[in-house]
This record gives sequence, structure tokens and C-alpha cells, in this order.
Amino acid sequence: MADAEALLEPLIPALRRYAYALLRDHDAADDLVQDTLERALSRWTLRRRDGDLRAWLFTIQRNLYVSALRQGQRRGAHVELDEATTPSTVAQQESGIEVQDILATLDQLPEEQKSLLLLVGVEELSYDDAAKIMGVPLGTVMSRLSRGRQRLRALLETGRTTLLRRVK
Repeated sequence: MADAEALLEPLIPALRRYAYALLRDHDAADDLVQDTLERALSRWTLRRRDGDLRAWLFTIQRNLYVSALRQGQRRGAHVELDEATTPSTVAQQESGIEVQDILATLDQLPEEQKSLLLLVGVEELSYDDAAKIMGVPLGTVMSRLSRGRQRLRALLETGRTTLLRRVK
């Protein structure tokens, strides 16, 4: 188990980044990373020794995310009984506004395109690794990525997703 810890520990920051990019909630992202690591450790003997550990972990994480997403769709929206008020402060920097716009636009993309953009753009995985994680052929990755980038660009140019307005 010590070798598993030594191999997994350096990959945790990348798993956290990807989980946060998918969920936009630090607590939920940490839960997803924990579930991913728990699943990986419980199936450690089943992994391919010659396979890419990073790709295996991202595959586990994406599958857990998609499963939770589907489960949430079946169950409906989750509403807290004691809803806390959200902070009323907004980002003061224009870069914060731009980031919010990009994240909101990214959420409008289909899950397949969103996952690919995050895997290739944020996590800097190769197309081949992304194809293995997504379980699709390399050509499908390239076409989905192209369509996702094109759609993201178009949505950002039209400004349909602006959540915050700039006030001068």
C-alpha cells in the first residue's frame, strides 16, 4: 500500500483541479477526489501495471462524476432545509468577471465537450490519453474538441452568458 500512496500523492492536485472545474464547488470537488482515490485503492490490484496511472485515475473520476450527474438528474434538484444566505460580494476585478463568464459558458456545453476541453485544455492530456479516458476513438476526441472550442468561442463572442455586468 505504501507504493500506492507514493504513486497517488503527486497526482492529487491534478485530480482536484479537474474535479473543481467539473463541479465548481470546493467541498463537492474534494468529495469527488476522495471517492476517486477510494475507488482506485480498492481496485489497486486490478489496474494495469503497464498502463498510465494518471489516465486510469481521470477515467475513474470522470465515471464517478457522470454517474453522480445522472443520479442527480433522476432524483431532481437538491434543496437544503436550512438554506444559508450566500455572500453578497461580487468580484471587483474584471478578470473575475471574465472567469465567471467563461465558467458559465463552459457549463452550457454538452458534457462530452466540456470534459474534453477540461482534460486537454486544463490538464494538458494528449488526445490519445483523453480518448482512453472518455472511451472513444481518437477521431471522435478531435471532432468533439473542435466543436466544443468552436461553440465556446461563439458563445463567448455573442456574450449570451454574461452573468455580471461591467459598471463604470
